[in-house]
Amino acid sequence: MENRMQANVLKEANKTVIKLNGRFDFNTHREFRAAYEPLVSDADTHAVIVDFSGVDYLDSSALGMLLMLRDKLGGAGKEVALTGVRGNVKQVLDIANFGKLFPIS
Repeated sequence: MENRMQANVLKEANKTVIKLNGRFDFNTHREFRAAYEPLVSDADTHAVIVDFSGVDYLDSSALGMLLMLRDKLGGAGKEVALTGVRGNVKQVLDIANFGKLFPIS
């Protein structure tokens, strides 16, 4: 069985964490969008943190999904940060210069 990514949404005070597990690639587009779309109009969410600690692979379509997330949430006046970034995932984000677009930790 293929390693399907899971996106778990955890709401805290005024921020929401989207915890990803598995491979973040083209096949996970629907799960990722379903996780963040309700947050765009959620008045209680001021910041969204995408937790990559459970992700060991991402591809260029994942980068596109992160840009779309940033556009949608940014348009709604919400901040987006990436956390738990390490290894291969960190290399891909560094090469793509995503540190200029997102706070990354």
